[in-house]
Amino acid sequence: MNTSMSNCAVLLAEDDPNEVFLMERAFHNANLKNPMHVVRDGQEAIDYLSHQGNFTDTTRHPAPKLMLLDLKMPRKNGFEVLEWLRQQPALRPLIVVVLSSSDLADDVNRAYDLGANSYLVKPGDFEALINMVKTLDAYWLKLNQQVSRERSFEYPGRRRQPRRPRADSAGNQP
Repeated sequence: MNTSMSNCAVLLAEDDPNEVFLMERAFHNANLKNPMHVVRDGQEAIDYLSHQGNFTDTTRHPAPKLMLLDLKMPRKNGFEVLEWLRQQPALRPLIVVVLSSSDLADDVNRAYDLGANSYLVKPGDFEALINMVKTLDAYWLKLNQQVSRERSFEYPGRRRQPRRPRADSAGNQP
């Protein structure tokens, strides 16, 4: 189990204060100890992730391991954030889970095409939200194996070489 992720930062990009409140309560009720940082629109999300504007202090605004991204936000929407995000080499390891009220196939497909790791429809009931938060924690923050940041920076642009076929037990080369 990946226990090093238990206290990593989570970034919630959500413009609706009611949704923010519900997510904070769901994290609390699910006993998640991860610090949650909230941005209210797509431009704030970009500023936070690039440590610009009000987010230059990395102690107060640490790099998140998980981003929960709403699609319908002012200034820049979630699709624009995803498009920008996936063009930033240093942010490629960031896990992005889209949380949207939309279940339209076009929205789902577009989010995945732009690099979302997961797409979830916001549940209409608080208990279902708590269960979803527990599942996000269990899968993305505990079970899922992350690319180490050291590795991702150590070999920028280097592609993994295919393995050479091994000899069989008799020593014959393929």
